[in-house]
Amino acid sequence: MNSRIRDLDLTATLTREESEERLAAASRRLVHLRLYTAGLLDRKELGPGLIVLFEGFDASGKGGAIRRLTSGLDPRHVRVSSVSEPTPLEKRHHFLWRFQPSIPGHGEMTVFDRSWYGRLLVERVEQLIDQATVKRSADEIVEFEQSLVNDGATIVKFWLHISDEEQLKRFHDRANSPTKQWKLTADDWRNREKRADYLEALDFMFETTDHGHAHWDVIAAEDKHFARVSVLETLIERWEHDLKRREIPIPESHDDDYLK
Repeated sequence: MNSRIRDLDLTATLTREESEERLAAASRRLVHLRLYTAGLLDRKELGPGLIVLFEGFDASGKGGAIRRLTSGLDPRHVRVSSVSEPTPLEKRHHFLWRFQPSIPGHGEMTVFDRSWYGRLLVERVEQLIDQATVKRSADEIVEFEQSLVNDGATIVKFWLHISDEEQLKRFHDRANSPTKQWKLTADDWRNREKRADYLEALDFMFETTDHGHAHWDVIAAEDKHFARVSVLETLIERWEHDLKRREIPIPESHDDDYLK
């Protein structure tokens, strides 16, 4: 098992009060950076396009983290792309082809709820591709991401991690909730039985696709309050680091009207 998974402290928690305070501060900062890179503040130049990827086991809290991340942003300034099984048309093309329309241009932002990493996870575990294709696909993903970075994109990748026990608890909670039952499918239960295979695939994914231009951040998601704060604060840190790397001035945030 990858050391980042093995050594991850899944007991980390935050109180609701502390969580809300830190989320509010992070959301204000996020709005500021988003408007700044969109060229809508004093600096009129467009900044790097921002790509945020979310991967994780079923019920790991990806949807909630994405909703919290985007809740303070104007809908015109962010796009959320939910990725599911490729269509027959998409299967006729290279596996990365279907993601191109959602890639943000300069000054834009896209959040991917699952991504091209399904190639190294679902398709590998379900044996839809052979091992040679898995290895080749990992190389192609790295080249793809590097080309996006070279063209001016910032890439932030999150894996939200929960224990087997916590996932089972959340599955039962969904099964017993009239408003959440739709989230639970037969495939979710079947995927649970293949957790060991997914962990093996996850090790390979981290080993081959974790690079300076597109680093993997593993988030302890057992406590949803802790996970959502970690996602926003980590995103801001990564975003600011890339702006600095590109020698783009980083603005200071104040309690201006557009941040309230």
